[in-house]
Amino acid sequence: MARPRFDLLARDGEARRGRLHLPHGIVETPAFMPVGTYGGLRAVSPEEARLAGAQILLGNAFHLMLRPGAGVVAAHGGLHRFVGWDGPMLTDSGGYQVFSLAARREVRDEGVRFRSPVDGAPVFLSPRRSMDIQQRLGADIFMALDECAPYPATETVVRKAVDRSLLWARICRERHGDRPGALFGIVQGGVYPELREQALAGLVPLDFDGYALGGLSVGESPALMREVLSHIGSLMPADRPRYLMGVGKPADLVAAVRRGMDLFDCVIPTRNGRNGQLFTSAGLLRIGNAEHRRSLLPPDPECGCPICRNYSRAYLHHLDRCRDSLGGRLNTVHNLHYYHGLMRGLREAIEQGELESFARGSRLHGDAEN
Repeated sequence: MARPRFDLLARDGEARRGRLHLPHGIVETPAFMPVGTYGGLRAVSPEEARLAGAQILLGNAFHLMLRPGAGVVAAHGGLHRFVGWDGPMLTDSGGYQVFSLAARREVRDEGVRFRSPVDGAPVFLSPRRSMDIQQRLGADIFMALDECAPYPATETVVRKAVDRSLLWARICRERHGDRPGALFGIVQGGVYPELREQALAGLVPLDFDGYALGGLSVGESPALMREVLSHIGSLMPADRPRYLMGVGKPADLVAAVRRGMDLFDCVIPTRNGRNGQLFTSAGLLRIGNAEHRRSLLPPDPECGCPICRNYSRAYLHHLDRCRDSLGGRLNTVHNLHYYHGLMRGLREAIEQGELESFARGSRLHGDAEN
């Protein structure tokens, strides 16, 4: 099978407009990937995600390994059939989840031993096993297993994580071989520019199908994250997709696109929706606030999504106060429309050479200036 292809269609400064060809379809970039940790998006169906503009979904191999198990998914013919999504999918390797289990894990060069957060059973995850699990899940994009250093961390600690991530990347590349699907390597290095360069220099000769930046949005300031992106983004291979992992505030997405990133994922639009927070053209709307109790306005008068066409703030406020799960579902659908509309606007702005004007004119939640 031919390796996945990435076509670079337009540029505006460092920003890129591209097209990623994958076994289950095409992804127009820049693109945002909603996170379905256990395979499915919380509160919304794949059909609703598709109508909202989703092109590609993310599942987590770590969690799917623990439940229901890769064997159950494989028995359905793979993750796409298991969750009812016929478009492209990406599976994260579990490196970040291992990072989050700091109190119950032991990391060595051969892999990670930890206690399952589900039932406490001992689990061993190696680079080879991560690749085998992701192959059984059958996604379109697989991620190499990596070690994510905490923030703050000394240069010595981060250097050790970089060295181990490079070791694991070589093992993952060999294990993946020429099997179907794209394999992305992950550039670690924390907030240390030299270590980021070292990590990238070690990954490029392995000829990955794409390159991701990991270890960001783990506690550093937005300004520091943007410094890292400004330094390393333009050094990443121009002919491969660039994936910024786990970053998802609208202002940060715009800032990252301006620095040459192509793919993004984050739980923010779905998690915030379940918690009564809606992204709008005027900023973040907290639907549980008393001011919305009698409001006849839609969540966002400038939005044409089904939620804004059919429901008032008063109704969504009522559902939130009643703790009705329907409220979280409707909020999430709206947030997905907002996010994918933002990405569509970024793609069009890059094509027209008007990205700077678009960024200045966007009223985003947070500072989008840089």
